[in-house]
Amino acid sequence: MRFLIKFSYDGTRFNGFQAQKNQRTVEEKMNEALTQVNNGKKTCITATGRTDKGVHALAQYGHADINVEINERQLKRALNSFLPDDIHVIETREVDDDFHARYDAKGKTYRYIMNLGEYNPMERNYAFQYNYDIDVEAMRKAIRYFEGEHDYRAFVTENKEKENCVRSIFYTNIDEEDDKLIIEFEGNGFLRYQVRNMVGYLIKVGEGKATPESVVEVLESLDRTKSGKTAPAQGLYLVDVEF
Repeated sequence: MRFLIKFSYDGTRFNGFQAQKNQRTVEEKMNEALTQVNNGKKTCITATGRTDKGVHALAQYGHADINVEINERQLKRALNSFLPDDIHVIETREVDDDFHARYDAKGKTYRYIMNLGEYNPMERNYAFQYNYDIDVEAMRKAIRYFEGEHDYRAFVTENKEKENCVRSIFYTNIDEEDDKLIIEFEGNGFLRYQVRNMVGYLIKVGEGKATPESVVEVLESLDRTKSGKTAPAQGLYLVDVEF
């Protein structure tokens, strides 16, 4: 039986999602739990995508094939009993055998949180402690230029020359809540470091070091060196995936 698994995790103590030798990763812990549920048969999760070291997920998804007799409720309970306390399975759902968590995903939503107020050591792993004033209106103008279908090569780290970097961003938004800046992107897919690189450029605009309109020039340049710094990982959250 194939199950779709919805789960969340605190990325602070993980060296990213993807399994790596001698490193603590989300994929490693999920695979270990699935294998225990599946009577010791090696079982791996196929996720909708990967997150980097320090990045969190409110709702990540993946599918796995289970050979023992188990229902959705039992699988959720069993997985949570084997998982560490910084990963939690929210829901499991039986799906068709040809369902694929990566290829059937239609869209993803990412959120980036910046603290503009006083440095908060309690939130240092959960929001970028920027701790300065910034021109939010300029950032709101700039973020709109990311919407639509574009080649995002200039905002992708370590892209290969032939890699397809064309994606679509459906929706962007910047909200202010107390001293927090909440930046959101919804699109059909995001490449490595793309969201953090886009946020890094928005910060550059907010600091007056670039104009909102310059986003267009950087996109068209297809040159990663034009987009500047990558925003820190701890402010980034995978919010949801649409199928």
